[in-house]
Amino acid sequence: MIILNKKRKSVKMMDLKKIEQGVKLILEGVGENPDREGLKETPYRVSKSMAELCRGLNPDEIKPVKTMSCQGQNEMIIVKDISFSSMCEHHLLPFIGRCDVVYLPANDRIAGLSSIVEMVETMAARPTIQERLTTEIADRLMTELSAKGVMVVMEAEHMCLAMRGVKKRDSRIVTSAMRGYLTKLETRTEALSLIGRAIRVT
Repeated sequence: MIILNKKRKSVKMMDLKKIEQGVKLILEGVGENPDREGLKETPYRVSKSMAELCRGLNPDEIKPVKTMSCQGQNEMIIVKDISFSSMCEHHLLPFIGRCDVVYLPANDRIAGLSSIVEMVETMAARPTIQERLTTEIADRLMTELSAKGVMVVMEAEHMCLAMRGVKKRDSRIVTSAMRGYLTKLETRTEALSLIGRAIRVT
């Protein structure tokens, strides 16, 4: 099936019928009757959900970060507590959390804050792992902003830890990626302090 994003005139191939067939097979595989009342529409509902939850697979959905002129702005800028949800590519279970973005602007250009939020949310909307997602966001921001430095810190609860296996419901995974000037100890320490994270120097 072809899904047309009318707002942006972009086209993404996603086979919703194949998703429905797969969901029906899963229901049969676990011993359920996919034709019983309550499950008849489940394959269709799941296919629609997957189209939304995996929209980040379409490169056209990830909009470039908008920038604007701001003379003399060379200080650290932080966008904190960006909520996001993603999907573990190993178990297709969600992980949900928050992301902090820190960057040092260059060339008197700063980012539109809402476009950073939208980028994080959209890049997270696909099967992936948190470690890779963190570095991909940092690399993309570094490139699009031509920034002097970028830091991305993500913290999330993973349902593959909370609901299965070790079943540790209070566990959180924290990942970080630093680029440019934010790899330097002094700058990195300041950034981590501002977003409320301590750093241990050995």
